[in-house]
Amino acid sequence: MKTLYLVLTTIGLCFALNFAYAQTPAGKVGGIVLDNAKHPVEGATVLLVTAKDSTTVKTMLANADGRFAFVNLKDGDYCIKVTYVGYQNYRGASFHVAQQPVNLPAIIIAPTSKALKQVDVEAQKAFVEQKIDRTVVNVGASISSTGANALEVLEKVPGITVDDNGTISLKGKSGVMVMIDDRPTYLSGDDLANYLRAMPASQLDQIELMSNPPAKYDASGNAGVINIKTKKSKIKGFNGSVSASVGDAKYWRTLESMNLNYHVNKVNLFASIGYGIQNGYRRLNVTRTYLDANGNPTSLYTEEAFFNPTTYNPSLKLGMDYYLSPKTTLGFVLTGTQSLGHNYNPVNSTIKDNTGKLDSIITSNNNNQSNNKSGGINLNYSHQFDSLGKALTIDVDYLKYDNNHDQTFFNNTYNAAGVLGSVQNIIDNTPTNINIYAAKTDYTQPLRGKAKLAFGLKTSYVNTDNAANYFDVVNNISTIDYNNTNRFLYKEHINAAYVSFNQDFKRLSVQAGLRAENTNVNGHQLGNAQRPDSSFAQHYTGLFPTAYVLYKLDTAGVNALKLDYGRRIDRPRYQDLNPFVTILDKYSQFSGNPFLRPQYSSYFEMVYTYKSVITLTAEYNPITDYQVEVDNAAPGGIFTATTGNLGRRDHWGITANIALNPAKWWIFNFYTELMHNWYNGKIANLTLNNSNTYYYFNWTNQFNFSNSWSAELTSFYVSPTHDAQFTHRFREQTNIGLQKKILKNKLAIKLSVRDVFRDNFGAGNITNIPGVLATYHNDNANRSVTLGATYSFGSNKNIPKKRQTGSADSEADRVGN
Repeated sequence: MKTLYLVLTTIGLCFALNFAYAQTPAGKVGGIVLDNAKHPVEGATVLLVTAKDSTTVKTMLANADGRFAFVNLKDGDYCIKVTYVGYQNYRGASFHVAQQPVNLPAIIIAPTSKALKQVDVEAQKAFVEQKIDRTVVNVGASISSTGANALEVLEKVPGITVDDNGTISLKGKSGVMVMIDDRPTYLSGDDLANYLRAMPASQLDQIELMSNPPAKYDASGNAGVINIKTKKSKIKGFNGSVSASVGDAKYWRTLESMNLNYHVNKVNLFASIGYGIQNGYRRLNVTRTYLDANGNPTSLYTEEAFFNPTTYNPSLKLGMDYYLSPKTTLGFVLTGTQSLGHNYNPVNSTIKDNTGKLDSIITSNNNNQSNNKSGGINLNYSHQFDSLGKALTIDVDYLKYDNNHDQTFFNNTYNAAGVLGSVQNIIDNTPTNINIYAAKTDYTQPLRGKAKLAFGLKTSYVNTDNAANYFDVVNNISTIDYNNTNRFLYKEHINAAYVSFNQDFKRLSVQAGLRAENTNVNGHQLGNAQRPDSSFAQHYTGLFPTAYVLYKLDTAGVNALKLDYGRRIDRPRYQDLNPFVTILDKYSQFSGNPFLRPQYSSYFEMVYTYKSVITLTAEYNPITDYQVEVDNAAPGGIFTATTGNLGRRDHWGITANIALNPAKWWIFNFYTELMHNWYNGKIANLTLNNSNTYYYFNWTNQFNFSNSWSAELTSFYVSPTHDAQFTHRFREQTNIGLQKKILKNKLAIKLSVRDVFRDNFGAGNITNIPGVLATYHNDNANRSVTLGATYSFGSNKNIPKKRQTGSADSEADRVGN
């Protein structure tokens, strides 16, 4: 069953903006609300009233740190009142506000003497929330994600697409920087995809999408930033949850996870433990038609390859926060993951002449044993100088990544009569070691007139060691293959600094920032008995400005218009610079490119919002030195893939998001985009000048039938796309889920079906290859049925919210496979 939709949105925006600047009072007052144990009270209602007659002037809720601040106040005498459920009402002494900020002493509220009966209140967040600098997708309650992994959750998020190889794109642009809790993912490329496949969806809470991140973030990632936020407990005492699921696609798989939190006095301990067994499946069909100088077929190569990877994926996250005072926190986070597995990869190939007559048959039995490990430690410090927002944070990170692959390639070639002609046996060992050191500090200084200044520094150092040891085996005797054996050492040092300023007026908000990054690179390819040493060095500095303007078209802010601009860089992944060859099969291989240059992009965006219901966006994103995969036919019919720089890629697009609540029991979200990409330039002796327009939509329905029954129906569709040499068929997927809560809502049992109609598979053509026509078809057995359960336990008292930490975001995101 196919679900083809064509959504064409015509947007006409005519706005006449007249803004008159008026001087506003500059009085400020700020403070913090604490309980008897000196813990911040998030969500407490704080009222600013006149001292004379208690008339309410302003009202706000205390933030996650218990802090509040009132600005733009007239001179006069005021008092603070605080109310919070389960606590006694508070009224403080009067104070005088003039031109100088007033910093109140800590407000301590006491619990009421009468114990209140427990009242369970459940409020479901909107699936998509729009903020000034990002889009937030709340995936924590997604039923159809039961038993899924993080990568599968991402492909259902509005604006994100994931291709057959696990490459993640945001609004049609690859090169996105993926972070977890504002910290590194440790991986990129195939290893990032494998890491996300090993992360249970039950650990995910929110996904933040930033098309144009502010200057505080690293300038890496032309498509912006995807920040995956995991679930974090906000309550005192001991609490947590445990999840388990079992599912079946082509083969069985299981995912288990446990989240624990213990908070007592000044110490908060937390841990996340996960374990999964993945039994994957993939069938790849490839055809290559070879042509003579006149374009006539000379031979036909067909290949059918099967992949059956089995991986065991334990993961662990441990951390502690120590509250030296209500204003100062010390903490550390330890993380570790492992992906231990094997992949049986049989390949059957045929070669025919131009008449279709069989020439030869190749059977291959390929095996891969892998052991990928990553670990890291983060040390963090934060201090709030006052209640008005003056703050300092420091992060220090060390990340280590070890990857080891042992592979065997055994190829038998038979003639048309089935007689064995030749035997090829290759074994290899490819260890990779990467060490990343990073440190950063950020400082925020409030200014008069509702303004804020922020600046920071960062330094990072990366050291990689890659080896490829290839051997030809004849009569059980191994001989070193010096053509492919290699060792590559790479070092990179980046220093960065940024400054950012923002100010809010009555209906206008402005923010501007500038980031400078200095990059120093050294690469060394060690020689062997047949090849000499070679090396290269690069040194460059770039400036990366950002700017945002938000204007409320009415005093209530129901209609708003935002304009923003940013410039970004994508440095090559470490492995893409590695010049040695990686063998994929007898006729396919990948080669790195030590001369690969960084790509630079600019981003222009205009956004119109109506409440939280409608969001319309128009964007333009030109990229120079665009990094893209290039496929070529080498002598002997071997297909070689590498990464090169194409002169330019221009991206235009419009998007629309509609969030509705048609009934009390029904939440509906619809997202669509219409995008156009144009490619122009020369790459690896190929001249490209082509373009492609495609559309995409994603819709989500969440149904709450009663206090214990709920369901979900989601779907997405991507029309045919084009990326430099590659054309891709349309892709679509529909998911359903059903949930039942029991044991006073502590146990949730979920049943989900992913890709109900089995429509999500990849196929297309590889174009612009001299003398070759190529096609591919990928079947990943995407449809799956999963049964899972989640049990929550523990106390229910509020604790302070943890600051997001990490300083090695972009460096870790470039670790390759």
